[in-house]
Amino acid sequence: MNTLQHAAELIAGAQRLVVFTGAGMSAESGVPTFRDALTGLWARYDAQALATPEAFQRDPALVWGWYEWRRELVERVDPNPGHEAVARLDCTLITQNVDQLHERAGSEDVLHLHGSLFEPRCSVCAQPAPPPPGAAGSGDGPRTPPACGNCGSPVRPGVVWFGEALPVDVLERAVEAAAAADVLITVGTAGVVYPAAEIPQVTARLGGSVIQVNPQATPLDEVCALNLRGTAAEVLPKIIR
Repeated sequence: MNTLQHAAELIAGAQRLVVFTGAGMSAESGVPTFRDALTGLWARYDAQALATPEAFQRDPALVWGWYEWRRELVERVDPNPGHEAVARLDCTLITQNVDQLHERAGSEDVLHLHGSLFEPRCSVCAQPAPPPPGAAGSGDGPRTPPACGNCGSPVRPGVVWFGEALPVDVLERAVEAAAAADVLITVGTAGVVYPAAEIPQVTARLGGSVIQVNPQATPLDEVCALNLRGTAAEVLPKIIR
């Protein structure tokens, strides 16, 4: 039995299936990862330096403008065959991605560990705020964030920044699903950002089978039953039937 066939049979026979996705899942849709070089005006900035509470406090317009540029970029791309394959599964879907391409492909009840570009909230009272109307083509650069309708403070992107804790309720649901899973597919994540990187390891420690889809070796290789070298759009349609 070849490796792809083995993976397909494990997935087909799973009683409690979990899919865990990272930035590599959306790369083939044209969504840049944090490791990719920024372009245009943003080429002179470090993405990780913009993705912090301190950066927003120092310059809300700069950080808001960058996240709006990212949101508008995501709105212009489409889910890839990997997203579409996952949407056909009866599974618990956990993602580190903030682009909502899984939902656009048809997946429901997605657990967003790192929030969403499409769910901004107040930076002070945390009141949810509607996403601004699409402004594609308005140009890169700083943009003044809207004011919260509840307290008037600046609205911030609805994502988890470096130095912030993951949403407790979402993390608890993700860990519970991983602990109960007999099969977990991890796709396009380097396995180095904790605590999210612990999720596939929970499944492996409790006796479940972990299938990894990634073009490169990662620190998760040693806990995986199968390591499939390739991209999400290339491999997932072959093992999800």
